[in-house]
Amino acid sequence: MINTVLFDMDGLLFDTEPLWGVSMLRVAEKHGIPITRERFKDTRGFHIYEVTEFWSVKYPWEGASSQEVAEEILDDIIALTKEQGNIMIGVEKALQLLKDNNFKIGLASSSPIRMINDLVEHFGIRHYFDCITSADEVEFGKPHPAVFLHCAEQLGSTALQCLVLEDSVNGMIAGKAARMKVIAVPDPLHHDDPRFVLADAKLKSMEEFSLELVHSL
Repeated sequence: MINTVLFDMDGLLFDTEPLWGVSMLRVAEKHGIPITRERFKDTRGFHIYEVTEFWSVKYPWEGASSQEVAEEILDDIIALTKEQGNIMIGVEKALQLLKDNNFKIGLASSSPIRMINDLVEHFGIRHYFDCITSADEVEFGKPHPAVFLHCAEQLGSTALQCLVLEDSVNGMIAGKAARMKVIAVPDPLHHDDPRFVLADAKLKSMEEFSLELVHSL
C-alpha cells in the first residue's frame, strides 16, 4: 500500500526548467564557453557540476574552474526563479491533500541542496516535506534510482510503499528503476513523448492529482 509520495522539484514543483537554460547561457557567455541550446541535449539529466565538468572537457576555457562556473549558474538560477518563477498549478493543493491524509512526503531532486532549500523556503512550501534530499547526497543522479531510494530510506519507507511524481523521462526511469510507482506530469511540449508509456499514470497537470488515483495504483 502506498503511504509515501516523493516529489521531483524542477518542472514539477516550480517552473524552473526554462530558467535553467537562461542561466546557463548567460554564465557560459560571460566565460566565453560556446554553449547553445542545441548542445544542452549532451548533458540533459546531469547535475550542474557534471554539466560544467563536461563543458570543461569538451569546450576548454581560460579562467574560472568548472566548479566556480557551476556555482555562478546556481546563484543566477536561484535569483531568477525567485524573480520570475512560480509554483506549478495544483502543487499546493496536492501537498495539502497528502498532508491531511497522513502520507509521508519527500522531495528528491537532482538539483543541489542549497537551491532546493532556498526555493522551498522562498515559496513557502518547506513545511509540507518530511524529508528533502538531493542527488548531491548520493553517488549517481537520475536516471539512476539512488536519490529516490535514499529519500525513501530517510522516511523509513520501502520502495513498494512509494509513489514518485516526475515531469521528466529520466526522472520517470529513476522511479521505475527504484521499483516505485510513478505518475508522470510532463511539460505540455513533451506530454505526447511515447516514452512516458512506462509511467503508471500520466497527468496534464498536478490539478488532476487525486487520492483516488493514488489508491488505484
